[in-house]
Amino acid sequence: MPVSRTSETAAPTSAAAVAEALAMPPAPKGEPAGERGSWRRGGEPGSAAPPGTGAGRSTGRFGKVLRRPERIPAPLLCLTAMFLVQTGIALSKPLFGPLGVSGTTFLRLAFAAVILLAVTRPRLRDKRPRDLAAAALLGVASAGMTFLFAGAIDRLPMGTAATIEFLGPLAVALVFARRAGHLLWALLAAAGVALLTLLGEGSGGGSLDPVGLLYAFGAAACYAAYILFTDKVGATFQGFQGLAVSMTVGALTLAPFGLGQAWNGLTAPGASPLALLAAAAGVSLLLPVIPYALEMTALRRMPQRVFSVLVSLEPAVSALVGLVVLGQLLGAAQLAGIGCVVAASVGATLTGRR
Repeated sequence: MPVSRTSETAAPTSAAAVAEALAMPPAPKGEPAGERGSWRRGGEPGSAAPPGTGAGRSTGRFGKVLRRPERIPAPLLCLTAMFLVQTGIALSKPLFGPLGVSGTTFLRLAFAAVILLAVTRPRLRDKRPRDLAAAALLGVASAGMTFLFAGAIDRLPMGTAATIEFLGPLAVALVFARRAGHLLWALLAAAGVALLTLLGEGSGGGSLDPVGLLYAFGAAACYAAYILFTDKVGATFQGFQGLAVSMTVGALTLAPFGLGQAWNGLTAPGASPLALLAAAAGVSLLLPVIPYALEMTALRRMPQRVFSVLVSLEPAVSALVGLVVLGQLLGAAQLAGIGCVVAASVGATLTGRR
């Protein structure tokens, strides 16, 4: 995100406002936003930014917009963040051709790491080795989740892949709920997955690609690990500093697999390296920085449980974006499966511990 200053006394730019939003410490019993739009379990209704975090003090044009709650409702900010995330995912798919899945994923994580490091400037000197290890493991989980999900959407419709991947945070929520009644929501989610995998159709009208399904379920497992490690990192790092560290580790983890593929795509005959790099950088902006700033602003003005219910709509948002951006039309069985998983997530959130 470019920063322009005309003099020493110039007003802070929108980048500074985004940096301030990202530097806000997580709410009590919550976690910082996940790589694709966050999942926060256990938060108390009405959770707000802790004292001294500077909520509402953002400056610049972006900050002025975020200081107008009566004009931009918090749920709208949350939904906007989700649509930006899913749009970024959809726009990354055309890059799989010239750059490859691993090459595109590596570039996106690398750009995201650079952006987050620049705006958060994490301090590591006072961190214990186990805190740094947790951030590193979070980075490995993030790399696996991002790469496997990219492989899934390369072979499956976006809505199908996102719904299967969403089983990861849903499973974590159900396990930590510790209520026998949540077995109903687990069975409803299982029914949705059965509809997706057994009756779902691929983009060509045939059965779903089995390798794509393996990628999606692998991404779900990594997503669950990501949630658990984010819980630990969010308790020891201020704001998104831990996420910046983990993103850097994630990019380094994928470098052996994606750097060569990305280089080959950028230097291929007839390739436009600047255009490809600009596209990868643009996707990275859609996936971490802007949605995170919007989500943190929304969380300052809405109960965390309401936020979790809205996040439960992510599979449906993914299906809609896949239809609009990529022209992926889902069948009745797939739509019913997505509906089951969304309903299970909403039900588990509303009936969870208060």
